[in-house]
Amino acid sequence: MEKLSFHVEEYEAPLDLILHLISKNKLSILDIDISSLLDQYLEQIRSWQRQSLDIASEFLEMASRLVYIKTVSLLPRHEDEHEKLRAELTGQLIEYRLCKLAARQLGEWDLSRDLFVRDPQPVEVDGTYRLSHPAGMLYAALTDALGKEARRQPPPRTAFAPLVERPVVSVSSRIFAVLRGLRREGRISWDSLFDPAVGRSTMVATFLAVLDLVKSKKVLILDDGIEIREKEAVPTAYSS
Repeated sequence: MEKLSFHVEEYEAPLDLILHLISKNKLSILDIDISSLLDQYLEQIRSWQRQSLDIASEFLEMASRLVYIKTVSLLPRHEDEHEKLRAELTGQLIEYRLCKLAARQLGEWDLSRDLFVRDPQPVEVDGTYRLSHPAGMLYAALTDALGKEARRQPPPRTAFAPLVERPVVSVSSRIFAVLRGLRREGRISWDSLFDPAVGRSTMVATFLAVLDLVKSKKVLILDDGIEIREKEAVPTAYSS
């Protein structure tokens, strides 16, 4: 069965659209800003969708690829992988542009004239590789070739751990800690209560703990901090 081919406007392939965006915005093909390119690429996709145009799957696949490259660039300790992915895209764009240029030059030839061609001549192929390279370069090339497919896979869940995982601090534990500190010191300053060094989760839990203690009339709010009300004892346990 003949394979059907669909074209979106004047772009035959996703690389055509990317080259158009690079040329339109006067970007350097050797130093592509993935974030800016992704925004403009997705805007073009949305424009086609608003016009109810059929979008070939390879255009959507390229969109997901650009999203993945941008995601990798935002993850800590993944700078090398991001540069490899961007270099791979840059190489494909350069090769595609050269092929388009060669095709255009061939299309400009006047084939109406008499052409004289020679039949292909047999060529003896010598498969011996005669160049010499350092062992480290060969090992790096082998590692890169073996890891090419792995780089196409989504990053593991552990790569997102520094971004999404935070220690859970309960409000009840902070209530007990605040009362214990008040009982020992009599007064706690705002700077001591909300020290940025303790982390955002602890600060939020402390804020909610202070609100709960004020509501239950266990502490007094002062200009420079809080102090415990008289006749308040430190609880041995607290349940919210």
